[in-house]
Amino acid sequence: MAFNHLPAVMHDALGPLSVMPVTHSMPMARNHRPSGPPQTGGERPSPGTVLDRLAAGAGRAARITHTEHLPPREGRHAVWPDRIRAEVINAIQRAGVEHPWTHQAVAAEHALDGESVVIATGTASGKSLAYLAPVLTTLLDGAEAPNGRGTTALYLAPTKALAADQRRAVKALAAPLGNGVRPAVYDGDTPVEEREWVRQYANYVLTNPDMLHRGILPSHPRWASFLRALRYVVIDECHTYRGVFGSHVAQVLRRLRRVCARYGAHPVFLLASATAAEPAQAAGRLTGLPVREVTDDASPRGELVFALWEPPLTELHGERGAPVRRTATAETADLLTDLTVQGVRTVAFVRSRRGAELISVIAQERLAEVDRSLARRVAAYRGGYLPEERRALENALHSGELLGLAATTALELGIDVSGLDAVVISGYPGTRASLWQQAGRAGRSGQGALAVLVARDDPLDTFLVHHPEALFQQPVESTVLDPDNPYVLAPHLCAAAAELPLTEDDLTLFGPAAPALLPQLESAGLLRRRAAGWYWTRRERAADLADIRGEGGRPVQIVEASTGRLLGTVDEAASHTAVHDGAVHLHQGRTYLVKHLDLSDSVALVEEANPPYSTTARDTTAISVLETDTEIPWGTGRLCYGSVEVTNQVVSFLRRRLITGEVLGESKLDLPPRTLRTRAVWWTVTEDQLDAARVNPEQLGGALHAAEHASIGMLPLFATCDRRDIGGVSVPLHPDTLLPTVFVYDGHPGGAGFAERAFRTARAWLTATREAIASCECEAGCPSCIQSPKCGNGNDPLHKRGAVRLLTELLRAAPPDPEDSSEEAQAQSPARSAHPAEEARPMEEVDPADTPIAADRPAP
Repeated sequence: MAFNHLPAVMHDALGPLSVMPVTHSMPMARNHRPSGPPQTGGERPSPGTVLDRLAAGAGRAARITHTEHLPPREGRHAVWPDRIRAEVINAIQRAGVEHPWTHQAVAAEHALDGESVVIATGTASGKSLAYLAPVLTTLLDGAEAPNGRGTTALYLAPTKALAADQRRAVKALAAPLGNGVRPAVYDGDTPVEEREWVRQYANYVLTNPDMLHRGILPSHPRWASFLRALRYVVIDECHTYRGVFGSHVAQVLRRLRRVCARYGAHPVFLLASATAAEPAQAAGRLTGLPVREVTDDASPRGELVFALWEPPLTELHGERGAPVRRTATAETADLLTDLTVQGVRTVAFVRSRRGAELISVIAQERLAEVDRSLARRVAAYRGGYLPEERRALENALHSGELLGLAATTALELGIDVSGLDAVVISGYPGTRASLWQQAGRAGRSGQGALAVLVARDDPLDTFLVHHPEALFQQPVESTVLDPDNPYVLAPHLCAAAAELPLTEDDLTLFGPAAPALLPQLESAGLLRRRAAGWYWTRRERAADLADIRGEGGRPVQIVEASTGRLLGTVDEAASHTAVHDGAVHLHQGRTYLVKHLDLSDSVALVEEANPPYSTTARDTTAISVLETDTEIPWGTGRLCYGSVEVTNQVVSFLRRRLITGEVLGESKLDLPPRTLRTRAVWWTVTEDQLDAARVNPEQLGGALHAAEHASIGMLPLFATCDRRDIGGVSVPLHPDTLLPTVFVYDGHPGGAGFAERAFRTARAWLTATREAIASCECEAGCPSCIQSPKCGNGNDPLHKRGAVRLLTELLRAAPPDPEDSSEEAQAQSPARSAHPAEEARPMEEVDPADTPIAADRPAP
């Protein structure tokens, strides 16, 4: 368990202040040391020394575009509230923590007062201990009740791995307390024979929102004794609950509060978050309750050296002869190899599952050439592994058996990986909050730490490594969500009615959109109104209507054809792009080829192989306007926001040579189309604007296409989404607008708020887009500015200069961005962030003239 932590932003009563680089430095992991800057151990080289060694190779130093030095900081101690039991304080001291940091004591005081509180401080600042002290105290009080379980607590984590890690930490901390604290994990991996014991005897249950939604709440009578005594609900890493996922979790928590009230319980919510803007407002929207915030991080921090690293241009040429940079995957594999050889314990964070596997394979091969024993000390860690595989990797990381790990964001959240010396981040993870969360995985044992951000060859990453102020002098993003999205709310109303009949009094709990949805649910035959309220009418489980992670459908099993062995699973929505016929699939360092994807049986049959390439799916997209909610003039053109329908179909896949990314060929696919109703922002240009921009009809398609690619690449900096959450289409003459039009849309049913955020920040967003294109050193366009490596049109047509002139003219008459800083606007604005996940799979449609030139779609 990490007890102490670092802030990424500072707050006062009026909200976030300007961020100075010093506020991002890494802290000590435990606060039993003197209250001063931690000293670097003699056995470990300093972060600066490690970076110098990495930069010593031929041409390496030129790849570092910026180095930020974040010095150590002293901590501020306090004393625990006198209501914390002496046994708990003694247990904490035995764990090496003599005194709490000030923010820990303040948060504990709020919890003991019965006030819901969010602790928004940096990585390793001791958020866990801040809520565990009051929770353990209350559990000990409850253990003295006649039934031994007079008080219970529920812990929610966004991932199974974090819940398992926290159980280990709580068990170790509470060991001196005897049987008064009985922690247990309850998730999909919990054996059936253990589940009844958890329900009847555990008083600290660690689970995830998925299990709460599908397992606990629908079976609440079996949990009656636990729920009746529920005093605290701990929501760890609450900043990850954003976008559509966060909106679903918000409704799950309202269902939990409703069921608890049925048993006479009104639990206090204790939330922990990486430093975020406006944490109290975000936590309030998530829980539906007033929440106090604690943001003044009093923990010390160790030195952090943060380097921005841009891979070099290669001699290769991509589509249309564009220059190609070395891939972030290859560069990260090199850095992980070099750090492992130095004995520097490192995690490389990778945006995609495939990338994590590939980096580990490359590093293992190169390490074997140096020392065969080192190759066994590097591995991959990602979602989709079987439970026993995840546990083995976590244990190996804890024990130090592993020196290097290539991991997806499955390892980002809170898992205690004390002892790490360095973090390599392969590609900007989508938000500044995630960037600092990943960087904070290193240095948790109190030593200095090195973080390296390796830029991918795309507009946003290229912009950031050349504009370090966008990372080091900006506050982290607000976490905003939209529980009133009807696609989110409707299934939860059904689930709530199945748990307990819905009454008029319940509707306030579920928000202002609930009353209007009930007649629709009645008409659909899902709910029936009676005198006592609304009842669920179906035999099937109502909870199955809501897919809270937005994955859709049942998972596709990946099975080895020759043996029948289950390798793992992939979400149904991702199966068309991840395990289509002919796809390359990586698992635990082994490479497989997909022989057949059977959508009816949800099975992908694979065979082990060793192809010299990777695969990337491509698709086509068409878009139609359903309703325009609002529009504003941009000169003679318009900026619009509203509802659209997107039809998408995966049609082919590319084979790309490993390491270089060179395209070897394209193969057709025959998969069914999918339709999505969502929200979009779009802008149109008129003939007068095209004339002023000197964009003739021959250049128009390429200029729009280039602007669309670059704008999608830049939007995550403004909408704080991940590129997987958005898509886009550019059309020289759209049938609904009758003008040249560029669309950018949310990749979730009903929308996730990213398009609305784009609409609100359109001037700043498109200004940065224009700058990213204009400042690129290439001649006619490359992946760093306007090319998409997965463009179904083969990045044709693209016109770099035309895009710059077009955006210049469009912005000339752009009004100021709509004001959205008011409290009302913040409350109405949907999610600005999405939990970072796998790499985008933007695809383009092949068609001229009056059909979409390009369709850059979100990943499933």
